[in-house]
Amino acid sequence: MKFSIVIPAKNEEEGLAKFLPTLRGLYPEAEIIVVNDGSTDGTVEVCNNVGVTVISHPYSKGNGAAIKSGARAARGDYIVFMDGDGQHDPEDVARLLYRAEEGYDLVVGARSGLSSQASIARWSANSVYNRLASWMVNREIPDLTSGFRCVHRLKFLDFLYLLPNGFSYPTTSTMAFFRAGYSVGFVPITVSPRLGSSHINIVRDGVRFLLIIFKIGTLYSPLKVYFPVAALISGLGMVNYLYSSLASGSLRVTNMSTLMILSGVIVFLMGLLSEQLTNLQYKETDAGHD
Repeated sequence: MKFSIVIPAKNEEEGLAKFLPTLRGLYPEAEIIVVNDGSTDGTVEVCNNVGVTVISHPYSKGNGAAIKSGARAARGDYIVFMDGDGQHDPEDVARLLYRAEEGYDLVVGARSGLSSQASIARWSANSVYNRLASWMVNREIPDLTSGFRCVHRLKFLDFLYLLPNGFSYPTTSTMAFFRAGYSVGFVPITVSPRLGSSHINIVRDGVRFLLIIFKIGTLYSPLKVYFPVAALISGLGMVNYLYSSLASGSLRVTNMSTLMILSGVIVFLMGLLSEQLTNLQYKETDAGHD
């Protein structure tokens, strides 16, 4: 299998120095691309010393933007994405590739347990994402946000326009592959503590993680999220109507009942419109790989 390894890196000198030589030694035939996302440390020097390809952004554009730059430059049939902070074991690359050879279009290295997460808060948030995504696709998703993954390059390129420039590209790409009907597999992995400081900001990324919850639904099947909300709002409106009627002894439609029922209908129509837009969004991709 011809494959490329793409590593987004911003000030990851310490982590790259730790695992790049091992990675190069284990997979001498692989194309290894490090995308330098505006680093100010010795990231480029470390890469040059090991002899891997370096693509440099003139300023920091974000983890997702680095992934897109690496994917465009890669030439392998498959691309393995891994973090530059030293958390991922280079030997696990082969395990992902073996699974891809079984016919999977996307293989995710799934972390397990609290020890594989940066903090309790991150573990809790990821658990919520995993449960919601599993409900959406009717299949267990053990790790939605892992950055260690192997993808079919051409199919991944179809979704570049969907990927954000920030850190939520794993979520977006995973749900996009499920939505397009591609085969998605998972391989359990263990990760090491990251080297260097994290680029996660609690306040900024806390809001971003909240938005991911809504993105999961809109990427896969918006109506599956909107319909229960619409039914709940309209149902509360009907309950209010019945309560008011019983309390007054006659049929009585209150302003609150009308507002809630109409709000539920509007939410449903928004979901229906979103569902149609989602179908159009994936129409070209579906036709291109029939």
